[in-house]
Amino acid sequence: MSCFCAVCCAQPKQDIEPRQYIAYKTSESISIDGRGSEASWDKAEWTNLFIDIEGDKKPKYDTKVKMLWDEQYYYILAKMDEPHVWADLKQRDTIIFYNNDFEVFIDPDSDSYNYYELEINALNTVWDLFLTKPYRENPKILNDWDINGLKSAVTIQGTLNNSKDIDEGWTLEIAIPFAAYKTSYFHKNVPVDSFWRVNFSRVNWQHDLSNGKYSRKKGEDGKFIPEYNWVWSPMGVINMHEPEKWGYVYFSSKEIGGKDAFEIPQDEKIKWQMFSLYRAQKSYKNKNKVWASSLSELVDNDIKVDGKVLKPVLENHSTGYNISVKSPFSNKTLIIKENGELSEIK
Repeated sequence: MSCFCAVCCAQPKQDIEPRQYIAYKTSESISIDGRGSEASWDKAEWTNLFIDIEGDKKPKYDTKVKMLWDEQYYYILAKMDEPHVWADLKQRDTIIFYNNDFEVFIDPDSDSYNYYELEINALNTVWDLFLTKPYRENPKILNDWDINGLKSAVTIQGTLNNSKDIDEGWTLEIAIPFAAYKTSYFHKNVPVDSFWRVNFSRVNWQHDLSNGKYSRKKGEDGKFIPEYNWVWSPMGVINMHEPEKWGYVYFSSKEIGGKDAFEIPQDEKIKWQMFSLYRAQKSYKNKNKVWASSLSELVDNDIKVDGKVLKPVLENHSTGYNISVKSPFSNKTLIIKENGELSEIK
């Protein structure tokens, strides 16, 4: 979706649970050619079909993804049905979502800060960027940051920019080097038998044709008709930049073709509740011009996770607040601040 969308356009749906996927390890050499023809890809399972970003409408065209990994790369194969495959943006780091595109969002440590975005269109033009925090907290956006070593390729099931035929769609294959996301020289960040928070978005525009050339469709008011946003893990709002709602990709050390299991950790579910309190505090501040000083001003009932009642503590201070919860599952103390930054103390 629009990378610069900072305002939610609907109230979040509280019953949406992030989707999960197990990415298995491959020892096969993966050629990034946009075809996904290796045996490992044949063994990998597709995700659920994408859903509308708010989670309540079936998209007009199907989108699905497969994932793999090895010691160097995180591999993504995306297949998008589309009867009119078109693109005209060719310059790297231009605003790619002004074309139909495919987008990848990654938060490796699940704290909603310091995350990565990648957008690619059917011409294989790349926009990659780094955000220090979500738009709701006015982040620094490093648009000149690059995923060093990124590989990507597109194949068209039809013909690109040809209005005289009907296409089947396009396939995008991506290899993201784990090293591009290292935060220090000695950082060992390959997530073996652990998870990253990940989501995928597909932007799709209604189009006009003029002399056989595609462009985004405008309404009677002369403004572009809003794009469709189709995603893997629904957000409940028209805003991709709420990383706490993204899906969970578990990087299994088992070879593709094997079988593994993954359950979302209970402390992650506590984090969901803490972000709900954070959003409630934001709403309270917008309405009352001050932060709530008591949790009873934010919630009416006990907060429970897997049958356990949480006991959050709210502490106000001169510049904001902290809400802390001691996990009944791990005994870690989880803390969220007024700026949405999440941390934990063991």
